[in-house]
Amino acid sequence: MRPARIVAFSGNVRRPSRTRALVEAVAAELSRRRPIELKVHDLADLGTGLGATTRQALPLPIAHMIEAIEGADGLIVGSPVHNGSYSGLFKHVIDFLDPAALAGKPVAITATGGGPRHALMVEHQLRPLFGFFTAHVAPTAVYAGEAEIQDGIVTDPRVAERVAAAAAELSHLLDVAEAARRSGSGRAVAGL
Repeated sequence: MRPARIVAFSGNVRRPSRTRALVEAVAAELSRRRPIELKVHDLADLGTGLGATTRQALPLPIAHMIEAIEGADGLIVGSPVHNGSYSGLFKHVIDFLDPAALAGKPVAITATGGGPRHALMVEHQLRPLFGFFTAHVAPTAVYAGEAEIQDGIVTDPRVAERVAAAAAELSHLLDVAEAARRSGSGRAVAGL
């Protein structure tokens, strides 16, 4: 079995980034469960150029990132909470994706915020966003507040449990998607 191609995308423009630390924590846990080829992208790496309004006008580094997201076997995505939702630049990147490329794609969703009141953003904003694309979103979403990630490490045991659960579910979804590809049935629905 070839390693699953996983793209982790962090919608944060700052470094250090708790959002990047969280998506990397899910990726690290996933890599303990199965072989993966991981590529991590975040908005901090993209620089200028996201102001483009068409995919054809995107600078090459951003266009390559979009292609990597679309071509991945699975995604781990995260956004900081901004005004009760994902960041505008995160959504702008997502708007360039071909909906057909995300159909049936396994996705783990994460977010970081300033406190407990931001925790529902993953359920009320990210899950419906990827539901629109008919992606297969892992049942466990992961949210971490300011006190739960220290120096780039998830320190809260409850968040660590959710990271492990999301990684296990993503691994299962990758297996289901691979089985569907092998059988030629297209989008994996059974077994979820």
